[in-house]
Amino acid sequence: MKVARLIRAGSIRGAAGRFGLVGVLGLSVLGLASCSSSDASKRAKTAADAAGEQGTETAAAEAGAAARPGQPAMSEAAASAYAAGQEAFKNGDLNGASQQFSKAIQSDARAYPAHVALGVVQERRGEVARALESYSSALAIAPDYGPGIQARVRLLLSMGRAGEAETFMRGLAAKYPESAAVLATLAEVLSARGDSTSAQELAQKALKKDPDYRPAMVTLARDHYRARRLDLALYTLAAILDGYGPENPPRDKNNADARLLRALIFKEQSKRKAAIEELTTVLGLRPDLVEARLHLATYMLEAGNAGEARPLLEKALEYDPSNVLVHLNLGDAYRLLGKPKDALDHLGWVARKDPAMAQAEYNQGLVYLFSSGVPGVTEEQAIQKAIDAFEHFKKLEPRAARGQGDDVDELIARARNKKAILDAMKEQPEAPADGAPAAGGQG
Repeated sequence: MKVARLIRAGSIRGAAGRFGLVGVLGLSVLGLASCSSSDASKRAKTAADAAGEQGTETAAAEAGAAARPGQPAMSEAAASAYAAGQEAFKNGDLNGASQQFSKAIQSDARAYPAHVALGVVQERRGEVARALESYSSALAIAPDYGPGIQARVRLLLSMGRAGEAETFMRGLAAKYPESAAVLATLAEVLSARGDSTSAQELAQKALKKDPDYRPAMVTLARDHYRARRLDLALYTLAAILDGYGPENPPRDKNNADARLLRALIFKEQSKRKAAIEELTTVLGLRPDLVEARLHLATYMLEAGNAGEARPLLEKALEYDPSNVLVHLNLGDAYRLLGKPKDALDHLGWVARKDPAMAQAEYNQGLVYLFSSGVPGVTEEQAIQKAIDAFEHFKKLEPRAARGQGDDVDELIARARNKKAILDAMKEQPEAPADGAPAAGGQG
């Protein structure tokens, strides 16, 4: 059976779209370790280590209810609702998480971690404007709160508003020059904009302010990756995840963002086994990291193992129901599993959500050409729909962009040949019934 040309889950080398949850920054946006002060980071480190050892961290579970110095504590009622929201998020229940985080805010309007957590849920539900409002609400209460800063900047970058993100961060850097969170997030912005030298300097400066600040460590590796210094990226990741002997133990062996980045590099280097092992470890630590699910599912689909790819992608939709790439790959998994209706439901959703997504047209063409029993259409109509989809694909993605190995013209020719055979069969006269004289015969 024909396997679709698969769009990869995304790359963090450039300004990746919103749909990759690690996205441009790859930050655990709700992480306790993102608090800006050294004391808060130490408390966060202890909590995050405990969660990491259990292997059940999620973006929401990492968000801390501990107060930053100089900022209000979360009330008991808010903390209870907040914890319930974390649990709902961990299970992929975005509606339940939203309700509980909203309840926490109703109980304590100054519960700034709950504002950030609610923003993450809103962003994953495609409510981008509301997410920005939630992040801004958190920062109005705690202007140097790391998770809120990182979340807002990540979203701005994914929306193509890099200039606004840099202006925002430079303003914060002027107000909070000692904040490791501010310095590290500014480093991410500059790295995403191609200024590797400044990004490296700022990340190193953040680590001087707080040697245990984990996002800055990953920023160094991620910037090396963006700049194609893969050996340096792997060296930095090894220091974070593996350490270099007894005197230099791993700084954060359960850092899911670092492990995901290493998996991407292994994948790029065609180290399939190592990449799959890292991706599996990532999902054990952070089941909500949809980008890891996408990459792992891609491996399964490329191997023709749609049965194992399907649950990975279905669970990914629970964490991020508006993710175009999840719908795209799940549609192809359903096609390979002989479920054309489900396949077309998801691929049609992609085409409506992003009309410029050429791959959705290509994959729909495969469904109509190779699937049997496509509901609502005859065999002839299915073939014509396949031809139309492939032709639309060619318009959306010119030959120069498709590169070598493109097979769409071959598929169109195959579809037209199949259609011609059906037309020829229609024109053939029906065979006479037994005992009836042949046409033109004598009685």
